Amino acid sequence: MKLLQASLSPPYPPAGLRTAEEFPAFQRRLRRPTIAVLVWFLSARRLLFRLLILSSRFRENIIMSCFSIFFRRINFDHQSNKHNHDIPEIKNLKIITYKELKNATGCFSHANKVGEGGFGPVYKGRLKNGKNVAVKVLSSESKQGVREFLTELSVISDIEHENLASLYGCCIEGDHRILVYPYLENNSLAQTLLGSRYNDIRFDWRTRVKICVGVARGLAFLHEQVQPPIVHRDIKASNILLAEDLTPKISDFGLAKLLPPNTTHVSTRVAGTIGYLAPEYAIRGQVTRKSDVYSYGVLLLEIVTGRCNTNTRLPSEDQFLLERTWALYERGELESIVDTYLADDLDMKQAYNFLKIGLLCTQDVAKLRPTMSTVVRLLTSEIDINSQKITKPGLISDFFDLSVEGQKKAGSRFSFQVSSCHDSGPETSPLSSENTTHIFTFTGISD
Repeated sequence: MKLLQASLSPPYPPAGLRTAEEFPAFQRRLRRPTIAVLVWFLSARRLLFRLLILSSRFRENIIMSCFSIFFRRINFDHQSNKHNHDIPEIKNLKIITYKELKNATGCFSHANKVGEGGFGPVYKGRLKNGKNVAVKVLSSESKQGVREFLTELSVISDIEHENLASLYGCCIEGDHRILVYPYLENNSLAQTLLGSRYNDIRFDWRTRVKICVGVARGLAFLHEQVQPPIVHRDIKASNILLAEDLTPKISDFGLAKLLPPNTTHVSTRVAGTIGYLAPEYAIRGQVTRKSDVYSYGVLLLEIVTGRCNTNTRLPSEDQFLLERTWALYERGELESIVDTYLADDLDMKQAYNFLKIGLLCTQDVAKLRPTMSTVVRLLTSEIDINSQKITKPGLISDFFDLSVEGQKKAGSRFSFQVSSCHDSGPETSPLSSENTTHIFTFTGISD
């Protein structure tokens, strides 16, 4: 029995020996998985908590970024809508993106720059539809703002006349203010007739008559057929463009001024070019249609004589074209100033009459000057110029004397641009020589 009991009982280790469970190392190994799991759990919990915090911040950043983009977009749309508010009401006007104009002009490269307008540079470009255009970029330093820019758009987009440059499109995108015109390969009178004798255009007498009459008709349209009437304010050779058939196109309405109904003149900041400026405009800032008539008279003298209105390289008595013409008229030698490049088709009597019409337009007293519709009739011989009395013109020398005296009396700041030219080679235009510029402000007007 004892033997059976001994065989059924578990064997005990010999004396002095311990079981594996009794060894400390084994006990530590038994506890190790539990501690590792606990450490892993705590680490995972901490990591998850951090991830949740980061995720919350990330979501917050994303949300804030979305709100920021959303509100910026709303603000941009608001600004765009404000700038483009009047555009849908402007007929026959294409809206062109800045990107397309940038591509069209080679990033507005200097090689494509063809001139400098009243408010900024002008570039030649080619749109993606293949159309060649003149791109007039509003200078960042210009005084012309959105209101003036939109005024210019509304004025010129509604005007259609054979002798006025038509507007093709515009860009009002961000801070960019750009006008786009069809490009005329023959450029302007300043760069062809007056700019160089080395061009392919032959300005015979018949062509000059066409240009003189065309510009007069364009101005008569602005003054008398558009309501309210428009005063251009900067009629000069560089603003007379020539189409392929040499039809003249009056350009650059950047200085155009709408006359309110029932008013004869508007007081404003003077902007223009000395030599073309009427005395009442240059001295008192008084804008009238007769101011344009004066400028046209100077231009008429330039076309007939082939000389620009100011040339400081000539002797003092010949530097100012208007003064020289008046002196010759008084001596009865007016024919001597007619362009010697004119060939066999020259009608000397007609040229002589055109010079007298120019003097009639530049008379010092504005009310004595003819209207532009009368000028057209004089040019086409419907009215005999010999029936008109011609008085002394407003001369540049008188202007400088008056401006200095006016500065002393009124303390006004005068601003004008003096263009001086000389006979130049094929690469330059005489009207591109150095200019002197100042700023006009006026405290009052005297009639």
